[in-house]
Amino acid sequence: MLRLLAEIDQLILGWAQGEEYSGAVKCLRCFKGIDTLGAITILAEAQDLTRFGGAREFMSYTGLVGSEYSSGERVIRGSITKAGNAHIRRVLVESAWAYRYRNVTSPELLARRKGCPVEAVKIAKKAQDRLTSKFWRMMIKGKKQPVIVVAIARELAGFIWSMSRHFPAKAA
Repeated sequence: MLRLLAEIDQLILGWAQGEEYSGAVKCLRCFKGIDTLGAITILAEAQDLTRFGGAREFMSYTGLVGSEYSSGERVIRGSITKAGNAHIRRVLVESAWAYRYRNVTSPELLARRKGCPVEAVKIAKKAQDRLTSKFWRMMIKGKKQPVIVVAIARELAGFIWSMSRHFPAKAA
């Protein structure tokens, strides 16, 4: 079983280092909470992030937007729709938990950012600053952590879409 997992890891690493995904994976790894497996999952599941006209469309694709039941003057807002891609949603939610810690850049994250385009690092730093402060503002307001994490994941999807505008994955 361990040998099979090692073979799968090598296969995923091969895709991540291939010409089609290498640049985009490198840029996505600049985000706190996203490493090679998360980046390749997002890229493989979304196929082409440039097909989304805006960040809200990508957020909707992930199913991380709130539902709404409206009739006439009455508006009722509910939980997230979960109508989108469950794999991307899971990766984003797992990644969002990283923003609950202090806003410091770990040596591992610095190493992942080394050699990346300046604009990619700039977007990732902006995301880190904004999402960490949002996490703690919501905590202070008394929101439950799972609710906060979903909100952070939704915004992280927006930053990922923004990154894809600058550094798209090459079409196969």
